[in-house]
Amino acid sequence: MQLQEIDRVQNISKEDFRKNYLKPQKPVIIEHFVDDWPAVQKWDLDYMAKVAGDITVPLYDDRPVRHDEGFNQAHAKMKMRDYIDLLKKEPTRYRIFLWNILKEVPELQKDYTYPDFGISLMKGLPMLFFGGEDSYTFMHYDIDLANIFHFHFHGKKEVVLFDQSQNDYLYKIPHSLIVREDIDFNGPDYEKWPALKKAKGWRGNLEHGQVLYMPEGYWHYMRYITPGFSMSLRAIARNPKNLAKAVYNIAIMRHYDNLMRRLQGQDWIDKKNKKAIERTHRKLGID
Repeated sequence: MQLQEIDRVQNISKEDFRKNYLKPQKPVIIEHFVDDWPAVQKWDLDYMAKVAGDITVPLYDDRPVRHDEGFNQAHAKMKMRDYIDLLKKEPTRYRIFLWNILKEVPELQKDYTYPDFGISLMKGLPMLFFGGEDSYTFMHYDIDLANIFHFHFHGKKEVVLFDQSQNDYLYKIPHSLIVREDIDFNGPDYEKWPALKKAKGWRGNLEHGQVLYMPEGYWHYMRYITPGFSMSLRAIARNPKNLAKAVYNIAIMRHYDNLMRRLQGQDWIDKKNKKAIERTHRKLGID
């Protein structure tokens, strides 16, 4: 893969962000944009265990998608306090995914504000994500192709990004938002996945209090170098093509995929995985 470092700035004005990153749809890490948030001083794993310890949370690991599992179906459940104890004790593949803090722990809303990036943020969807050392998310893009602002807390996280122009090189699964799940983006096997050598993207590390801007529809792989968690705020896609694709994904694509899972079972998943290789190699003339 041909990865360049994500731009890093100490801080940025709304005007410069719109000109240099939002309009050209380019990622950036802003290191001190939310230093005035109480969350930057308060939010760590111990604090989350204190304010949300009794809540039962859904957990996800890195097992491949199966036909008999529903959309975003959890693989396990645990009290938040016990989960955080696990994160601090040893590496674990269990992650928390799309945990809505407005719904679960309303008092956390006092610890942050909605920053002015010159784009309207959806204020009903602040989502938290937790992970243990060396756990990771599969390479994917979000179903709504939103502009995403990803605020990281406690520890360090590695990020690898690609825009939608790189789809031909990523072994994208048909009728899906993911690529082949057996690709290790932390150290890809180029003999097995030769098209990845042509993929051009970005990489960077996030630390406590830093925010990553991911433009519309960006593919993202995230690996927790240490235990930690992040919060995402999002803004609706502005590009008409991306907005239309988001509507298609939500209204048609995911329902079609779920229907085929019910009708064909695991054969549907296996066929899609096979087609991801065939289509990618055919487009690039790879035998």
